[in-house]
Amino acid sequence: EVYIKEPPTSGKVVLVTTHGDLEVELWANEAPKACRNFCTLALEGYYDDTIFHRIIKDYIVQGGDASGTGQGCETIYDEPYPDEIHPRLKFRYRGMMGVASAGRGSKSNGSQFFISLGRAPSLDGKHTLFGRVAGQTVYNL
Repeated sequence: EVYIKEPPTSGKVVLVTTHGDLEVELWANEAPKACRNFCTLALEGYYDDTIFHRIIKDYIVQGGDASGTGQGCETIYDEPYPDEIHPRLKFRYRGMMGVASAGRGSKSNGSQFFISLGRAPSLDGKHTLFGRVAGQTVYNL
């Protein structure tokens, strides 16, 4: 039997939500631009009081747009950054955190992110996977 092991995580953040905290472990080595963008925006308060503007039952919750419309694409870089796809990172289970593109192709990554609510192989190779909700906090989703 073959086991595909995810690379080790290299950072951690806590998302504070109205439904409880979410401890998120980050793959900063595998997705450095996504992690840097997310952490910097968080430290600057960009995500404070934002909502999950898109919820698809048993699939994903999406947030990270300060306008709450799903149209925002804030980034710390001069322009949206390209996908950072890693072959060992897959949307295998609940709590996987990916970058949501702003609908303009694979180079439209910015502030928006989503968290899987179950296995989502249709997202593999299409979105940068940069974190996972850790431990028992996955049940706060």
